[in-house]
Amino acid sequence: MKTVETFDALQEALLRLKRPLGLVPTMGYLHKGHLSLVKRAKQDCASVVVSIFANPTQFAPGEDLENYPRDIDRDLGLLKGVGTNLVWIPSVKSMYPDDFQTWINVEGVSKPLEGRVRINHFRGVATIVSKLFNSVRPDKAYFGQKDAQQAVVIEQMNRDLNYPIEIVICPIIREPDGLAMSSRNSYLNERERHAALCLSRGLNTARDAFQKGEKHADKIREIVANVVNEEQLAELQYVSCAHPETLEELEGEIESCLLSMAVFIGRTRLIDNIVLLQPNT
Repeated sequence: MKTVETFDALQEALLRLKRPLGLVPTMGYLHKGHLSLVKRAKQDCASVVVSIFANPTQFAPGEDLENYPRDIDRDLGLLKGVGTNLVWIPSVKSMYPDDFQTWINVEGVSKPLEGRVRINHFRGVATIVSKLFNSVRPDKAYFGQKDAQQAVVIEQMNRDLNYPIEIVICPIIREPDGLAMSSRNSYLNERERHAALCLSRGLNTARDAFQKGEKHADKIREIVANVVNEEQLAELQYVSCAHPETLEELEGEIESCLLSMAVFIGRTRLIDNIVLLQPNT
C-alpha cells in the first residue's frame, strides 16, 4: 500500500495502478462501514484508492470540525489490512488555496432534509467530491447509504457533469444492537451510546408498521418521532418521509419512501435512515 499527500505524487502513483480503478472518499477515523466500501471496491476493481480528507467546507460555523476524530496511523493500518492500493491524504491548503473561488451547487436535492439545517453543507460536499473525481479519475466511486441525501446529491452531480464514473451506493453497516456506524459515535459516553439506539428503534418500529399496512406519511413520521421523544437524552431535529430519488417530502398514502432523521444525543448529532418499499416495488 502506497501513501501520497501531494497532487503530483498522486498522479505519478495512479499511472502504476491497474484498471478498473475504484475510489472510496473518506474523512478519516475509519470504521467497519468505511472498510465495507473498500472491500466492495476490491471485489469490483483491479485497484482501490482511498482518500482521507476532513473537508472543512462541509462544516458550518459551530459544527465539530476542530473536534472531528482523527487518527491517521490507525486508519492506515486498517486500510492496509483490507488490501487498499493507494491512500491519498491531501492538505487543506492543496485542496483550497487562498485564491479558491469555484463551487459546485447541486440544486433541488441539496435543499431539503440536511440542506435545511446545514447551510452550504452540500456545496462543500459536491465541490470536494468533484475535485476528488477530477484528481483520481476513477471508474467507480463508493459511498454509504447512511448518508442517504449525500448519495443522491453525488449521483445527481455525476449525471449533470457527465462524469464517466459509476456511483456505487453500499448498505449501512450497523453495530450488533442496530446503531448505524459513524465516526461521531466516538463522542458518545456510555449512557448516550445506549440512548442513541432510539434512532434505529424508531426506524424499525415505523418499518414494522409499514409492513403491517400503515401507509400514511404523516403517521409514519409520527411513529418515528414518538419513539425518539421517549428517550430523555434525545432531541429530534427532524424526521422525514421523502421520495427516495427527488427527496421531496411525501404526503398522504405512500408506496415507498426514504425515512430519515437527525437527532441530537446530548451534544452529538446523529443521522440514520431506512428505505421503505412495498413488496414488488
